[in-house]
Amino acid sequence: MSEHQTVDQAGTPPFSPRVSVIVCAYTLDRWSLILESLSSVARQELQPIEVILCIDHNEILFDKCVAELPSFLKDAPWHVRVIQNRFETRLGGARTSASEVATGEILAFLDDDASASSSWLRCLTMAYMDQNVVAVGGAPIAAYETARPKWIPYECNWIFGCAYRGLPEQRAPIDHMIGANMSVRREALLSWGGFHSDNHDDMDLSHRAVHAYGARAVLYEPSATVSHFVPKERLTWHYFWRRCFFVNKGKVKAFRDMDNASNLGAELRFVRRSLSRALITEGRELARGDVFAPVRYLALVAAIALGGAGAIVGRLQ
Repeated sequence: MSEHQTVDQAGTPPFSPRVSVIVCAYTLDRWSLILESLSSVARQELQPIEVILCIDHNEILFDKCVAELPSFLKDAPWHVRVIQNRFETRLGGARTSASEVATGEILAFLDDDASASSSWLRCLTMAYMDQNVVAVGGAPIAAYETARPKWIPYECNWIFGCAYRGLPEQRAPIDHMIGANMSVRREALLSWGGFHSDNHDDMDLSHRAVHAYGARAVLYEPSATVSHFVPKERLTWHYFWRRCFFVNKGKVKAFRDMDNASNLGAELRFVRRSLSRALITEGRELARGDVFAPVRYLALVAAIALGGAGAIVGRLQ
């Protein structure tokens, strides 16, 4: 049996996806995290046919990777290919640069500060047995550097690039994958020219895929998990309010660039479902004696208000 095949309960290999794993990096400050991210790929039950590390406009980091990674990953079942972002843009350009040179039919994107569980790639790609599936997103589970503040609503874990409360608990269609842990058929991605956004590349990919192939073409697979590092600097009110405001401000331009693929339905559904679900959930927590429950609900309301304000400012500008 090939090392790239998955095995069902009967012991037969029903599906053999050719997967390229893509990791993008931009700073030496994450060196230890980059090494762990790549090491986690080497520990996969389902091994990719290749791993591409794209360095985003950092010559020092590029030279270090070229010099040191071959020996660090000498026992990996693949040789990492280190390239540079050929576009002037940042993350979106780096991911597109790697996608263009990849040879796998499926591209799996893993953040440089995320460590994948050993079953990640197998779980992430099984849905591609269905030829109608174009993109699959997994669950980035927050790994906090320090204790998580009790006032932060779990519906707002998206500000860390992590799975948040309200996502499906089993495989299901989704409006918006999370960039730290997602995949797509290479042919589909390149058909619209790769990623068109830096700060909203995951949203851009999700909306374009849904527009081109239908709502059931983009799935969420919660069993495909990665551990996504959250530094202590992000566990503050300052970071919280700025992310809520500026991310939604930036979405205005991202939606405009999508043309007919843009759809505000996902944002409106998130607001409606989050407020109603949190009211029940936090009400139960308050009844159990959690005094932070109403604080979390008020923080959620503030997050939505800040997001709306950001969108208004973005439209005005």
